[in-house]
Formats: sequence, C-alpha cells, structure tokens
Amino acid sequence: MRLHPTPPIPAGEITPEAVYRDRRRLLAALGALPALGLSGCGEAAPPPSRVVVTPEQARSGFRTSEELTREADATSYNNFYEFGTAKDDPATAAKTLRTTPWTVAVGGHCAKPGKVSLEDLLKGLPPQERIYRMRCVEGWSMVIPWLGVPLAVVLKRFQPTSKAKYVAFTSLADPRQMPGVRVPTLDWPYREGLRIDEAMHPLTLLATGLYGKPLPQQNGAPLRLVVPWKYGFKGIKSIVAITFVESMPKTAWNMAQPSEYGFYSNVNPAVDHPRWSQKTERRIAGSASKLFAERIPTLPFNGYAGQVASLYAGMDLKKWF
Repeated sequence: MRLHPTPPIPAGEITPEAVYRDRRRLLAALGALPALGLSGCGEAAPPPSRVVVTPEQARSGFRTSEELTREADATSYNNFYEFGTAKDDPATAAKTLRTTPWTVAVGGHCAKPGKVSLEDLLKGLPPQERIYRMRCVEGWSMVIPWLGVPLAVVLKRFQPTSKAKYVAFTSLADPRQMPGVRVPTLDWPYREGLRIDEAMHPLTLLATGLYGKPLPQQNGAPLRLVVPWKYGFKGIKSIVAITFVESMPKTAWNMAQPSEYGFYSNVNPAVDHPRWSQKTERRIAGSASKLFAERIPTLPFNGYAGQVASLYAGMDLKKWF
C-alpha cells in the first residue's frame, strides 16, 4: 500500500496566527513581492536573470544576530524521510548511515564530468561558517551556524556549458542503511534542483558541518545543500550526484504533491499552503521548546529578499511558486 507522502501535522502547527508582531513591517515588505500561488509548473521556466550580486550584498547575508537554535534541538528535530517520517526518527535511525568513503558523480552539460571522492570535490576549499535562518514548510524555523563551501566554487570546477540551465541533485537511497527507503513514502531516490543562477548565488552553500563540527548523519552527512531563502525541503541531504541539465529537473516533493510543493519553493508568507498558514513560524531557538516556541512573522524570502528577490524580477510568481 502506498502511503500518503505527508505525515499528519499536529493541530498546533497548522492553526493560523491571527495576531503577530511587527505586522506593518511585514505587510510593507509583502507589498513589493508579487503574489504567489500553488499552481503547477508544467511549462519551461523563463530565462534566468542576469542580476549581479555585489560582494557587500552577499556578505550581508552570511550572518545574523538572531539567537541560535540549540545544537541539541537542531540535531534531534529533523526531516529526513529516508530514516522515518517522525521528527525524532533521523536522530535514532541515521546511525546506520556510513559516510566514508563517499563519492559524488558529477555529469551532464559540463566539460569535466566524473565521479570524485568527497575529499577531491572539496580539495583546497576550507569551510566557511555561515549563520542562516532556516524555514520549514510545516511552520517551524531555526537559526543554525553551518560550515561549508560556496556551491558556485565547486560547480565551476566542472566547467558547466551554456546548455546548463539547471542543476539537479540526487540523494543516496540505500535500503540497507536507510530504513525509510524501504517504504514508498516518496519516489526514491530523493531529488532536488535549482536554476543555474540560484545554484551560483553566493548564499547557496554545500554544507559539511554545523556548530563547528562535521555534519551528523541525521542532518545530511556528509554533504548537503543549504539554500536559506527557500523552504527546507530544498536542502537535499547526503548528496551522491550533481548533474547539469537543460530542462527543469524533477524534484521529490513536487512529484509527490505538485499542487503543494513547487519547483522554486521560495519562502513566501503571503500565500498559505493548502493545509496550513505560512504567515508565521515557530522559531526554535535558545531555550524555547519545540511545541510552544514563540510564533513570529515569516519574512519574504526568509529575510533574504535584499540578496535574492532580484533573481525573480519579471517572473509571474503566482505561476512559478
């Protein structure tokens, strides 16, 4: 029997918040953001923007003064369906994941395809620390200090050609190591993708660690994607393949529920998910409990509009949600 791809959501997570703080600032920001919808993405995407992000703009998004989520929460409250659908499943079940040796196959429209070890993929690239807000589509958020390398630097090593309009990513799907893969919750392996300019944006990170330590298995070891202005399910974990493609690639949640999860998946509080509001979020930080954390306004592009909104200038964001 095929299971429904989305587990039941606790009532506390889906009840809309009628009153929230700093409402005027949020509405002012939304006034400049085109309305998004939850329609499908069956046609070819518009051409990518030619926006140039200055180094100052990029650096301004690498840190935040907001209170960090506790490491214990960030490593025990996770979505990683390859290890189960409950939030505490990955921290328990992911101990079976073997992260060494690890190889990544890079191919498609590039001049230097190949299968490389993780060490060679990241050779000569010391990890940077970046403190990013992370927003889950289910209504909770965290502030996490990631360690990693800019995705753009890694991708350029393989010399993508002019036909590389998108970058597709694939996760490991090994039922021997990943008990969740034995259940058809999703069409395994987990797949994600970015437009090439999104992938090359300075904020986009290939994460190898967090809190100054290597990535734990439950957080996507040994290599995962972090795109802080998008919902968390875009951050594909345990990456084993990166492919330069010409057409919009299939993605796991969009294939499972296309009316709910679009390809772009930019954080947008102006449009509700069909089953819950996106206007506010539960910020799990400091000593806040997971169930009763403070609800705060969700910001357009998760607060990174200044760095990334121009990537989508001229797009019909009701269509390209």
